[in-house]
Amino acid sequence: MIYIIFIAFALISFAVQKSLQHRFEKYSKVPLPYGLTGKDIALRMLHENGITDVTVTQIDGTLTDHYNPTNHTINLSRGVYDGNSIAAAAVAAHETGHALQHAQAYAPLRMRSALVPAVSFASNWMQWILLIGILTVQSFPQILLIGIILFGLTTLFSFVTLPVEINASKRALAWLNNAGITTTETQPMAQDALRWAAYTYVVAALSSLATLVYYILIFLGGRRD
Repeated sequence: MIYIIFIAFALISFAVQKSLQHRFEKYSKVPLPYGLTGKDIALRMLHENGITDVTVTQIDGTLTDHYNPTNHTINLSRGVYDGNSIAAAAVAAHETGHALQHAQAYAPLRMRSALVPAVSFASNWMQWILLIGILTVQSFPQILLIGIILFGLTTLFSFVTLPVEINASKRALAWLNNAGITTTETQPMAQDALRWAAYTYVVAALSSLATLVYYILIFLGGRRD
């Protein structure tokens, strides 16, 4: 049964990613007024919110956009940084929304940032510990338990990420509308793009939870044996 769940999550994740890519390709063909680019959107949103210590930079890749709270940078992929489209505006405003969260000490973002060191450590070691733990569960169940705790940290991180991403999208959409960047015709496009981006985080969190439950069941089964 658990394998069916894993396969289902894998298929759902694939479908969501494909749908997200399709929407961004579609909305990348819808231009913004006045030739505004993603970089312009981010800088203007920062300026209008009184944030002066954040830099907007360009990075490689597609949909690799992110905000880095450690060095106060909004990192936009080439297609977003130079892009004049609804898709570029939505992504740039979303990442700027994270900068606003940081400046305003948004609680879920602070919690996620606090988890980063522990999650980084867990990510480096948990797969090896889980593997060894599964192989030795009947003799040394404590090893698998340690692996479960480490995996639990990554699962917690996935769920803490959800309100952070959803809130950033809400900030982005509100600003795009209030600033007159989007219209009654294009606002739903930006909303649709960010909604599907959020779905990727939801699927990732639920998949992580299902995997955590799987390891817990192995641990409980091993102890009964």
